[in-house]
Amino acid sequence: ATDNVMMRFVDMLYSLPFMFFVILLVAYFGQNLILLFVALGAVQWLTMSRIVRGQMIQLRGQEFVQAGVAMGLSSWRIIFRHLIPNLLGPIIVYATLTVPAVLLEEAFLSFLGLGVQPPDSSWGLLAAEGASAITALRTAWWLILFPGLALGLTLFSLNFLGDGLRDALDPRLKNQS
Repeated sequence: ATDNVMMRFVDMLYSLPFMFFVILLVAYFGQNLILLFVALGAVQWLTMSRIVRGQMIQLRGQEFVQAGVAMGLSSWRIIFRHLIPNLLGPIIVYATLTVPAVLLEEAFLSFLGLGVQPPDSSWGLLAAEGASAITALRTAWWLILFPGLALGLTLFSLNFLGDGLRDALDPRLKNQS
């Protein structure tokens, strides 16, 4: 019953356009850096909830859970001792693959003027200032190139980190060698 209610709530939030929802939250609550990440987190947890739910449904049918039930272990002990440790791998991997997406979304919102505000700095804000300098001065192309390169290299390296963690933590890949 709780599962159905939660998943219908997630489906309702999924039906809203993602970036529109974040822009709406930022516009309503103001342009604060902490509130920006709260708004991004309010949307990013949706996919994580589906991943955790799917893993939990898969794990609850495993033999070790049935053995725990047969031994008379409490539900809480099965959850904290057996299910959560098996869920941590996919959660860590998905979290490391989500960080680049959140960085890119923050840079996009800052580029549009809805994210980080001066005197704070962001790669999106630096790129926006570089773009305005290019259009105003018709020179200084490096003002947009270097923030874009720094953002791209950071996203690239974080994706590689997430792929490496997936390879290290995925038990299905360990059995293939």
